[in-house]
Amino acid sequence: MALVGGGAWPKPGEISLSHRGILFLDEFPEFPRVVLENLRQPIEDGVISVSRASGTLSFPAKFVLVAAMNPCPCGYLSDADRNCSCLPAQVINYQKKISGPLIDRIDLHVEVPKVKFEKLADDNTAEPSDSIRQRVESARTVQKNRFVDCEIITNAEMSSRQTKQFCAIDQKTVELLKQAVNQLGLSARSYFRILKLARTIADLSAEESIKLEHVAEALQYRPKVE
Repeated sequence: MALVGGGAWPKPGEISLSHRGILFLDEFPEFPRVVLENLRQPIEDGVISVSRASGTLSFPAKFVLVAAMNPCPCGYLSDADRNCSCLPAQVINYQKKISGPLIDRIDLHVEVPKVKFEKLADDNTAEPSDSIRQRVESARTVQKNRFVDCEIITNAEMSSRQTKQFCAIDQKTVELLKQAVNQLGLSARSYFRILKLARTIADLSAEESIKLEHVAEALQYRPKVE
């Protein structure tokens, strides 16, 4: 398969070719489910194993996954101006193509609404890309220095032990996380991913410590519970 690699003698696929880069998958649910499930190991471990009769090879696969999907097959489920033409069962089957364990491994879930004409025609400009780039580069430098004695270079690569070491939070923030874990039924994986994301949000804000608002923002990016 082009995504995971293969061939008579295993060769790397797009997952490995995206190592230390970005893997963008548009129309996410249109990929065969068996292909999408192959993303679970590399997202978690940073490697992808390809097995063939001739043997098993492991390829590096530390990538940033960016996936885009419609809310339903017709695309108008959340549109305020157009009615969705899908049957309820079609919507459920479409959304279930992305398994729960895979969704749990995606840190940022953002719904992007249709942009109205008034906003398109607005002369007000957003934050310049150069400014955003400088902030991101500064955050990456902070992480590089943080992990100078470790075998990792980004917050996302932290193990559970490293997360506890580098993502200390105060008691008030602990109570917020406890409440979120209990009410939302978050997994242990989600708990540590929230802390790592909060650490990154703090780095982007040039904050040395993780604050309550950083964890609160990280929680907002978890998938909504229906």
